[in-house]
This record gives sequence, structure tokens and C-alpha cells, in this order.
Amino acid sequence: MTTLALYSNKGGVGKTAAAVNLAYLAAQTGAQTLICDLDPQSSSTYYFRVKPKLKPKARGFIKGGQPIDKSIKGTDYEKLDLLPADFSHRNLDISFAQMKKSKTRLNRIIDPLKQEYDYIILDCPPTFNIVAENIFNVTDIILVPLIPTTLSVRTHQQLLLFLEKNGYKASTVYGFLSMVDRRKKLHRQLALDVQQEFDRVLHSPVPYLSAVEHMGLRREPVPAFAPNSAAAKAYQALWAEIQMEILN
Repeated sequence: MTTLALYSNKGGVGKTAAAVNLAYLAAQTGAQTLICDLDPQSSSTYYFRVKPKLKPKARGFIKGGQPIDKSIKGTDYEKLDLLPADFSHRNLDISFAQMKKSKTRLNRIIDPLKQEYDYIILDCPPTFNIVAENIFNVTDIILVPLIPTTLSVRTHQQLLLFLEKNGYKASTVYGFLSMVDRRKKLHRQLALDVQQEFDRVLHSPVPYLSAVEHMGLRREPVPAFAPNSAAAKAYQALWAEIQMEILN
């Protein structure tokens, strides 16, 4: 079983779109897959046409809460389940801080599910607090979307420095280029700079394409409604590279 987090300490980088599409592609290979929506904005939950709410007696995310397995929902796709978001996730950092072993609470929540799934994929909020440290502790692989802007490069530098200073394994972090518009000279140059500056940047970029934006209208992963599109092929190439270069 492998736990992967789609994480960025910067918002608006295509994190949720990648989480949804990669989870779908993982399930399409026959792997039992769970996507966990940890973001109170509940975008992954929305894409899968599920109500963003955990069962009141199954809120394993709060003090005294029960295991969350009863809140898991099936999706329209075989072998793909969803743990929906809940608006209470907006206070998740406060909730974890009030518990013992506050930086490993997510591990205790996720651990009972590991026997049921081949992949658990976390769609993470763009945060840099105790919730992020829980994510760093529970995941095997952290996938970070990097858009070709100076601020995205800067936040990735901050992330790697934080991991190094606080005893986390930066070797679990893999970046990939996201929302790339190769018509723009700056995007082309920064894409090259990212590959040169950072270790462990994957070579399968996700372009800035309208099909990704249409996910919000269709409420489906791109390969489900546009399997022959350039966007679907980009996510397929990214998942293939993840499987070959990281998971093998």
C-alpha cells in the first residue's frame, strides 16, 4: 500500500485536478484506490458528485471521534472510493493541536484503511501548519505541482528547507510542472529553471488546457470525459512516470 499526497504550500497550482485525475488513473489500472479530500473547500468531493460531509459519529478528525471508514463513499468509477471533505476541516489544525501526538493524528486516522487499498491519495489544503506536518508524517510520496512562476519556485524552496530543518525526508518530495503554457517565453524559461534547480522533478508536465477547467462543469476526471484530449494524455504520462520512476 502506498500513500501519496498532492500537496503545495501555494494555492492555485492545479493540485486538486492532479489528485482527481491521478486517483482515477490509478483505479483504472485495477488498483483499489481511495482519494481523501482534506481541503475544506471540498473541490475533489465536488468533482466526484459527493456531498462534502462526514458522518457526525464517524469524525475521526476530532477529539473523541470515531473511525472514519463509515464516511467513505463509492464513486461512479470501479475500484475508486472517496473520503469526502467536511467544512470542519477548516479547523483541523486546532483540532489536531488539542490532541496527544498532534503531528501523527492523521496517521492514526488513515492507518486502519491501509489494508483495504493499494493507493491512498490525499488532496491536501495549501497550508503550512500542523496539518501539513501530519501530511508529511503519513505519506510515502509527496507530489508537488510547480507552476512556472517565481512565487511557485520560491514556495518550493521554502518547503524543502522546512523539511530539511525539521527532520522530514525531502527525498520523498517529487515536483512536476503544472499549468504550463509553452506559448509564453517566461513559462518556457522557468520550466527549464525548475528542472535545473531542483532534484526529483518529473519530466511529464501538465499543460494549461481548457479540458482541465471543464472538470468543474462535467464533474468528472478528464480521462473519463475526454480520454483522447491532450490533457488526458498529459495526466496519463504523469501517472505512468510516477509508476515507473517512483513506485517501482
